[in-house]
Amino acid sequence: MKTKRQALVKIDDYRWELPQDYKPGMRVPGLIYVDEYMLGQAMDEQALEQVANVAFLPGIVGHSMAMPDIHWGYGFPIGGVAAMRLDDGVISPGGIGFDINCGVRLVRTALTEAEVRLKIEELATTLFHNIPSGVGSKGRLRLRGNEIDDVLREGPRWAVEMGYGIEEDLELTEKLPSTLQPDPEKVSKKAKERGSPQLGTLGSGNHFLEVQSVAEIYDPDAARVMGIESVGQVVVMIHTGSRGLGHQTCDDYLHVMGKAIQTYGIDLPDRQLACAPVGSPEGKEYLAAMAASANFAWTNRQLILHWTRESFAQVFGLSWQELGMHLIYDVCHNIGKIEEHVVDGVRMELCVHRKGATRAFPPGHPDIPQVYMQIGQPVLIPGDMGRYSFLLVGTETAMRETFGSTCHGAGRMQSRGAAKRSLKGVNIVQQLAAEGIVVRVQNPALLAEEASVAYKDVEAVVNVVHGAGLSRKVAKMRPLAVVKG
Repeated sequence: MKTKRQALVKIDDYRWELPQDYKPGMRVPGLIYVDEYMLGQAMDEQALEQVANVAFLPGIVGHSMAMPDIHWGYGFPIGGVAAMRLDDGVISPGGIGFDINCGVRLVRTALTEAEVRLKIEELATTLFHNIPSGVGSKGRLRLRGNEIDDVLREGPRWAVEMGYGIEEDLELTEKLPSTLQPDPEKVSKKAKERGSPQLGTLGSGNHFLEVQSVAEIYDPDAARVMGIESVGQVVVMIHTGSRGLGHQTCDDYLHVMGKAIQTYGIDLPDRQLACAPVGSPEGKEYLAAMAASANFAWTNRQLILHWTRESFAQVFGLSWQELGMHLIYDVCHNIGKIEEHVVDGVRMELCVHRKGATRAFPPGHPDIPQVYMQIGQPVLIPGDMGRYSFLLVGTETAMRETFGSTCHGAGRMQSRGAAKRSLKGVNIVQQLAAEGIVVRVQNPALLAEEASVAYKDVEAVVNVVHGAGLSRKVAKMRPLAVVKG
């Protein structure tokens, strides 16, 4: 039998097909977005096997897809995209991920790198003190009574109405479709108990807050619409998700789905793909719990944005409005949504799974903010803490080929354990300081797990989705200060 890589058929410089007959039982082919270099140097065989396994899911249409940041995950590969028909398709928690609505928001400022460099140490320390981070970290808020249910039901609107932000923030945050109604009752007591103390925290692992400088602008017109005016302008990127609440919700429903596959007679090559029909009681309950967990994550990032603004105001002695700290956009990259797409010339509603993949809707799409109608949805792609991050926009090509999806980050090349072993004795903080990057971290020993060597080069990943036309490069940013757990 051929290896997965040998089985791949090259379509063009950025597209490779895993034929439907590669594995008996695949309902659709696989489609991997990658170039020759990444295929040879950074392709995970286990993740390719998962692309084939996802193709077994009932109701799947088009392709089982993987973005260039693909790596092995739970059931689905991270970087995986799959869409299912509503009438005979399924919803799979493994296709969303444990960190429901892990996502990114980008905030512009009117400050320049030269201005921020003068106070970068103080700024990094202030952000570190004002925004809790780390494993098991607890937030500054203390939710009372049933307030957690209000958060799960209302999402970031709850935060804004409590004074943590402005209406504009809500307009520039990706939203749940009207077809998904969050239901706090479908989130377990254990999940709420885990999540409540963590609201407004970064967490650990690859989550971060970065003060960044615009290093390059590729599309000045699109950049200007987003308030990016020049190289050297300072922005802030926030990357975190639903913390323990989302993890527990995923865990809870994996048990539910494990029973559902027996109830509905669903045959799978991997039990980690456990699922239920979209319209079944189990499917509807998971979607309602997932939507509530997504609201928790958006609220989490909204609170962190508020305290980020306060921190800048504290350090620079000006209001956040005077500092020009406006949200550019907030995108999620671990979510399932009911969306309308065209498949084989027929317009239909689909359940789109994006796991480690970002929505990338084109200009004119009704689901993106009015201010971006002419340029397309902003796409935020974080890198590792030692290299770059990117700002892009969505395209019609993505809408046609990938259900309006693109990559979500760099993608791991090494496990956390392997990264720690390879960097034993290396002082990552000093290494980053030599590159002009200030770090504030709860546990310096864990930095090796997130070092650049553990990740693919995000620029190579972004060049693939740009070359394939799934999203278009607008700007590149490099880190000045990093806050991590």
